[in-house]
This record gives sequence, C-alpha cells and structure tokens, in this order.
Amino acid sequence: MKYRVSIIGSGFASLAAACYLSKDGYKVTVFEKNDTIGGRARQLKKDGFTFDMGPSWYWMPDVFERFFNDFGHSTKDYYRLDKLKPAYKVLFGPNESITIEDTLEKIKKAFEQEEPGSAVKLQKFIDNAQSNYDIAIKDLVYRPGISPLELVTPATIKKIGQFFSTISRDVRKEFSNKKLIQILEFPVLFLGAKPSDTPSFYSFMNYADFGLGTWHPIGGMYKVIEGMEALALSLGVEFKTKATVSGINVTGQAVTSINVNDREIETDIVLSGADYHHSETLLEPRLRQYSPEYWEKKTFAPSSLLFYVGFNKKLANIEHHNLFFDVDFEAHAKEIYDEPAWPKEPLFYANFTSVTDEGTAPENCENGFFLIPIAPGLKDTEELREAYFEKIMTRFEKLTGQEVRSSILFKESFCVKDFIKDYNSYKGNAYGMANTLLQTAFLRPKLRSSKVKGLFFTGQLTVPGPGVPPSLISGKLVAGLIQKEYSI
Repeated sequence: MKYRVSIIGSGFASLAAACYLSKDGYKVTVFEKNDTIGGRARQLKKDGFTFDMGPSWYWMPDVFERFFNDFGHSTKDYYRLDKLKPAYKVLFGPNESITIEDTLEKIKKAFEQEEPGSAVKLQKFIDNAQSNYDIAIKDLVYRPGISPLELVTPATIKKIGQFFSTISRDVRKEFSNKKLIQILEFPVLFLGAKPSDTPSFYSFMNYADFGLGTWHPIGGMYKVIEGMEALALSLGVEFKTKATVSGINVTGQAVTSINVNDREIETDIVLSGADYHHSETLLEPRLRQYSPEYWEKKTFAPSSLLFYVGFNKKLANIEHHNLFFDVDFEAHAKEIYDEPAWPKEPLFYANFTSVTDEGTAPENCENGFFLIPIAPGLKDTEELREAYFEKIMTRFEKLTGQEVRSSILFKESFCVKDFIKDYNSYKGNAYGMANTLLQTAFLRPKLRSSKVKGLFFTGQLTVPGPGVPPSLISGKLVAGLIQKEYSI
C-alpha cells in the first residue's frame, strides 16, 4: 500500500521529511500557506536587492552534507558554498572590535592579544567542545527523543557533569576578559536560551563556530531551500502553495483527512512542520496532547525585530556578519527571558551578504539585514519598530564611523505580528522552544501524537531543537518513526 502523507508547512524540517518519505515510496504532498515555500527561510527581493528573511548563518556544514549524501548527492550538486574569511566581526565600541577569523589558530592569536594566556585555554575549551560535537551531532541528536535511555551511552556517562553545569559557568571559570566571555557565550544563543541556563554539554556550538567555521551559500540561504525543493521534486513530492490547512479530521482515534482552503482532502498520515502549538489547535480539544498551561510554562526562544534595508552605497568597517555588543548583555537577556519587555539598550546583529556575494545587491550598493532579539509576545506597533530602527542606526553609525541614514533607499520590517500572521508562531517566537536542561531530548514535545494515530510533528519545537541543522535532523527523525509504523 502506498500511504498518503500530507505535510503541513515547508520549512527545513518539512522538506527534509518529505524527501526521506518520498524516497521510501510514500505519496507526499506539502501544503504551504504562503506564496512560496521555505517557512521562516523565505526570501525577499526588491529593486535588485536580495534578502534572506530568516536564517542567515550557515553552520555545521557536515549536517547539510550528510542530508544530501543520504540521497546520493552532495551540497555542491545544488548550491555553491564559500567559507567566510573572516567569519564575523564583534563590535564593542567605536574603534573597538574583535574579528573572528576563519581558522582556530588565527582566533587564538586574537584571544591572546586580548587576554595573555587565553590561547592555551581556548584550545582546551575547543578540544572539549569538539568531543561534545562528535557525541552530540554524530550520534545523540539523531535519536527521536522517545526515551531518556537514548542519552545513556558510554560516551555521555563520561560527560554527565556537563549536563549539570552551564556554558556561562564554564567560560567564566577559564576566561576573565569580558569581550572574550561574550564571544564564547554567543553561539549558544542559537539554542534560544541564556548561557547561564544552557548546559555545558552544548559547548559543541563553539566547535561549530571556531572549529568548522562560518559558511555562505552563494545567492543566500534560500539556495539551500531551492536545492531541497529540487531534490524533493525529483523524488516525486508534490507542493501546494497558498494552501491553508484549517483542520485535521479524526475518525475514532486516527487521522482521515485535512481541510485545505475549505476543501477536505483524504490522507493516511499528517505530518505538521508548522508551529506545534498551532498544529494542535487544528484538532478537537480532547485530541490535543498539550494544554495552554503547558505552553505557557515553557521557555521559548526569542522573537525578533528584523529590518531589511537597501543602501545606495558600499558601507565601511563592516563584514558579512556583525555583532553589536556595545551594551549590557545581561540587562538585555533579562528583558527577553526574566522580565519580558522591550529592551532599553538592545544588542543587535547585522549582516550584509553583498560584502562577499555581489549578486545580492546592485553594483556599489549594500543589502543590510538587522536583527534585534526580543521577548516573544510583546506589543508590536509601527511606532515601536521605527523607534528601535532609529536606536540601532544611531549606534551603527557611531560604531562603524560613518553616516548611513541618507543612503537608505528603502527598509522593510518584520516582527511579532508578522511571525504570528505568516507562520502561526506561538507568541510570535522566531526560533521555537529553547534548549534548556529541562527542555532537551525526550523532555521536548514529541514527534508522534500520543492521542491520534497517524499524526506526527517535526521542526524546532520538537526534537532535537531550534536551528537549521537540527531542523534537517528533525525531518529525518520523524520520517524514520513514520517508516517504522507504516512500513511499505
């Protein structure tokens, strides 16, 4: 029997699952509510400028390679990668920055200049981070989060203490320079939680950063989506855009159909890569696994205020990726996680793919993507967006030593209301559910519904967690569960 699989949403996790399932003989249809596929990884094109609307960091290239290898292909069959040299720049004040280069040896020299003796400490820290990476990314994260026993291996038993310490504690034990501490704590922000709440074991993100480097798909992150789409189409996956799923229909305890644009479409299996909380609202209340109280108590990753800006000149003193750490990180983190509020002085991030990828902006122009992390669920108004744009532009001009406002051709913004409208995102979060100790592996929302036969979930609110590489893995994991239960 050729089972019919209906996939809701078309982000990285959904596309990965669609490829694996179609390869194994399932009849797969992907339903996307927006005009184009990609979920949060959509693309904005305007007046000759190209912007990735969501994910902009390409880390863990081995995970992407492993995905395409599973289908007898390589990433180079679908897009071209450049290793960024330098990886990124961290600005702490006017004429005060640290550039993170493309090799660990260069990075150690930069550390040593800031804090004598830190190069040796950094090598030791990264050696441990690499060991954690080998355990986590090559093994643990490819387990479906069904049982706590999945975490118990000879390798993890040796690392048990690292689940009960934190990144922040470990970094501060070895390094005293504030700038170096901020740089080492930065990578775990991709996991959606404060470094002080993130287990030490997650230092594998530092190896992803300093060990494997920062890469860029020529043309932008959307090239990865296009590559996955091409692979999916070659495997027989069917895509339906502008297709809003408004209900999952269940007879007895099993999925029978979904409602799409007010039409009922029969199916054997439903896999939702859409927001997990929203996906369960498509069911009758009695069939939902998790209550409103459950979601309310969880630690969610931040939302974001994003700006896509076209500049009519080349900008000075910037790199492809830039982190603006000239304000108090602890105060900003408190306003995201502890006492949610619009930050008084926010850290922010900016990328300009046109620095290394000329095709993403017209000649002698620059495309700017600016991101301010904020708490999910905040009030979102045009006035607030404008006020924060002025805040970061003032600091951007000061820290990079140039006037840029008069060179702005246009700007577009995206914030809480848009995350909710476009992605049905819970409280407008941008990255899903944070990977804290009590929200790791088997403690995350499950890939398979415990109440409805034939209903599965994938993406950043379930296993293994937030981020693009984990989403690829999530798609593979859920496809494996479906194949086990509905073998062809």
